[in-house]
Amino acid sequence: MKKLCFVIMGYGKKTDIYSGETYDLDKTYLNIIKPAVEESGLECVRGDEIQESGIIDKSMYALLLHADLVIADITTFNPNAIYELGVRHAVRPYSTIILKEKNDSIPFDLSHNKIFHYEHMGNDIGATEAKRCIKELKLLISNVTAKPETDSPFFQYIPSIKPYVLSEEEYSSVIKELANKEKHVFAIVEQAKKEMNSSNFIEAKKLWAKSLQKVENEPYFIQQYALSTYKSKDPSERTALHDALNIINKLDPNNTNDPETLGITGAIYKRLWLLDKDIEYLNRAIEFYRKGFQINNDYYTGENYALCLDFMANEETNNEERIYYKIEAKRTREKIIEIINEIFEQDNFEQRNDIKWIYATYSICLFALDKKYEEYEKKFYTTITAEWEKETYEQSKKQIINLKKQEE
Repeated sequence: MKKLCFVIMGYGKKTDIYSGETYDLDKTYLNIIKPAVEESGLECVRGDEIQESGIIDKSMYALLLHADLVIADITTFNPNAIYELGVRHAVRPYSTIILKEKNDSIPFDLSHNKIFHYEHMGNDIGATEAKRCIKELKLLISNVTAKPETDSPFFQYIPSIKPYVLSEEEYSSVIKELANKEKHVFAIVEQAKKEMNSSNFIEAKKLWAKSLQKVENEPYFIQQYALSTYKSKDPSERTALHDALNIINKLDPNNTNDPETLGITGAIYKRLWLLDKDIEYLNRAIEFYRKGFQINNDYYTGENYALCLDFMANEETNNEERIYYKIEAKRTREKIIEIINEIFEQDNFEQRNDIKWIYATYSICLFALDKKYEEYEKKFYTTITAEWEKETYEQSKKQIINLKKQEE
């Protein structure tokens, strides 16, 4: 799940009360802040995208407390933006970035804070300046999110104060209310993710469908719509799988190198094979998983590629072909272990959002190769957030156990 960046600032054209200069702040958001945040891998939401009015409400307070990062543009000293920045500083010791147009002075109370400056031409941001700011803001976002340091004057002066923590129940209630209003796709997507974490895939697929009504042809939404559809088994498992195939085909899996699309397509065909035992389904599953692994060294598609090879070896009557499938499965798992060992050594490993699946894949590959796997299985179990994640892992493990029994 992506981290959330909440942006507080004035909207549209605003005039600086001290200099008399007018700036189109929407240009700052669209040309600098939003691209820098999204290229940093965070979800970007501005206040007006979730508000019913210009008045701060409980959804604003919830996001000011909950957001992993807040960016506050105080250009023109918009009263609402200054107030919201104060709320953020009062509840979060760190992970707040302040932006301001380079001209004019800075209020004394904020003069000790680090402030990111940019140059605005009034009606727009220059292309060169926008490019510079995006690059430098991305670096700042990376530093702030990787190594949190106290940036709130309130917590700097009174470090003994304990910050308030918004409960998951309170936050979920706010997100559900926003999603029901269908005010912004952000809330619909957040609610869809929560339904998936609760294994409520029927409701999740409805929400992903709604998100696609607001943002057509968004690959991530299509992928999650397909995933929740086949996992819903609604109205039946077979029908849900064919529905999911129709959805993922919008991303043209035969002509893509995207590992997520290839992985979901392979998963659909694998489940169709398990259901109907039509060998062509297994052939297609192998092809999509193989492509995802060989092009991108993607560990997830690689592990499923190896499992499908084991399935095929069990079906094959030609002994030479059977041996080939088993050897290829073994080599694939050994290669995956090498790939993941390199991932473990990366400096930013702890910041990855796929840690649970790295542990799951590593454990499954070690288990299949009759090596010690228990340590990584335990690590996987400590990182899961949804029951279906555990079920997916244990199903793969059970399938390997059954294959080994058939070989005895």
